[in-house]
Amino acid sequence: MLAEPMAGGSSADRRDQSFLPREGAGLEVMFHAAVQRFSVSAAAESFCRAIFLVGFRRYCKKTSTKLRVSEALSGAELGSDVKVQGWVRSVRPQKDNIFLHVNDGSSLQSLQIVAGAKLNDPLLTFGSAVEVTGVLKKSPHQKQPVELEAEQIRVVGECNPIDFPFKIKERHNLEYIRKLPHLRCRTNAFSSLLRIRSEATAAIHSYFKDNGFVQIHTPIITSNDCEGAGELFRVEPSGPDYVDDEDFFSVPAFLTVSGQLHLEVISGAFSKVYTFGPSFRAENSQSRRHLAEFFMVEAEISFTESLEDLTKVMEDMFRSATEHVLAHCVEDVDLFHRHVTPGHRDTIEAMLNKSFPVITYTEAIEILHRHSEKFTFRTDWGCDLKTEHEKYLVKHCGNVPVFVTDYPYDLKPFYAKDNQDHPKHTAAAVDLLVPGVGELCGGSLREERLDLLMARLKQVGLEDTYSWYLDLRRFGSVPHGGFGLGFERYLQCILGVDNIKDVIPFPRFSHSCLL
Repeated sequence: MLAEPMAGGSSADRRDQSFLPREGAGLEVMFHAAVQRFSVSAAAESFCRAIFLVGFRRYCKKTSTKLRVSEALSGAELGSDVKVQGWVRSVRPQKDNIFLHVNDGSSLQSLQIVAGAKLNDPLLTFGSAVEVTGVLKKSPHQKQPVELEAEQIRVVGECNPIDFPFKIKERHNLEYIRKLPHLRCRTNAFSSLLRIRSEATAAIHSYFKDNGFVQIHTPIITSNDCEGAGELFRVEPSGPDYVDDEDFFSVPAFLTVSGQLHLEVISGAFSKVYTFGPSFRAENSQSRRHLAEFFMVEAEISFTESLEDLTKVMEDMFRSATEHVLAHCVEDVDLFHRHVTPGHRDTIEAMLNKSFPVITYTEAIEILHRHSEKFTFRTDWGCDLKTEHEKYLVKHCGNVPVFVTDYPYDLKPFYAKDNQDHPKHTAAAVDLLVPGVGELCGGSLREERLDLLMARLKQVGLEDTYSWYLDLRRFGSVPHGGFGLGFERYLQCILGVDNIKDVIPFPRFSHSCLL
């Protein structure tokens, strides 16, 4: 246990502090008390007086308060000496003054810096990193609430504007900046995307916390193929100490495609759990919809026998996160809705103002079959829904998110609950389809009946691989279900971004792993 100092201190401490003046005493009184305490000569007194006063003034000199740009723009520390650090977004020299706009990523809006011409520096260019100290004042211009009247500008990092791939007066589209993943965070559009992504992440975590879910960190390395599609990245060590025919984990190991099975393990002791992390799929695709690495939000709920319990969580989470993002990222979202996808705000408002309709897979096929001439892929019962089908169903239902339930049993993985509704034979599964994207969420009730699950695993030849999964049904099993949401697709949906590679910091896909 650490000892705490006594309130009054020791008598020796008090003697050592006896030269300190009472409150309100001046520097001279303070110095005179020190001289008497230590009995110094007149010459030494004169010398010490000078040193003491200089040091004391330096100590007492007011230091600048370091602010983020967003804090400065809010009017914090107005009239005070402040320090701002960031990157120059524009430079406008004039005869008597120089005007800069500096941004540090904390907001879409930049802070205007006003400085005398004497502070101009040839290294002060678009893209350079700077540290500015001065006085924060109200701006005389209506377009900006405050400005920083600079007293000192220090160039921390140089930037040659000729070589810099982004130009000061050009608006670069998403396709262009996508080619520069190491620099695109410097642009307005992508910096807005990153702030929205951060806020959406926080909103999803907040939703689950407020609704009693426990976050679980599921493993990235696994020996399971949750989806059963075989699109896996195998994990193997590299180096001279390992031979090719030896498994590091003694079994084949892969990057996870889903944390669902591990969540099911935990749901045997916790009634509400979720995870939010990266997933990996080795799909040989460079389409606008697919990534090899992406983030998934997955939840598992125990003691439920109803798909309605799952759809309620999906819909509530979508609404909660979206409303939070719209409220806390007003300028950033507006940039996308004005300049990237004009008019998309109306689509978002419609999603939030209307309940999500529910149709069965059989009803969906009937709708599609009546318009089969519009589609490239077949629309027969038993066919998997393609993106063109999903988008059509969304438009047919009023261009709002729609739940499709009860898919053919053979289309779903082994863990989906059998509805036992022959002759159709469907599974208690559900997908959430959204405008512009198609499938956003996929989920199901899990098969908790041991005999049916054993028969299904035997049918697909996995009874030995998943013997541990059968144990979950043998020891205190309960009806349960869950779902997964593709986080990047969610961002595409609310922002109207067409290409999934534009909503993730560092996209990984077939034949591309930059950085």
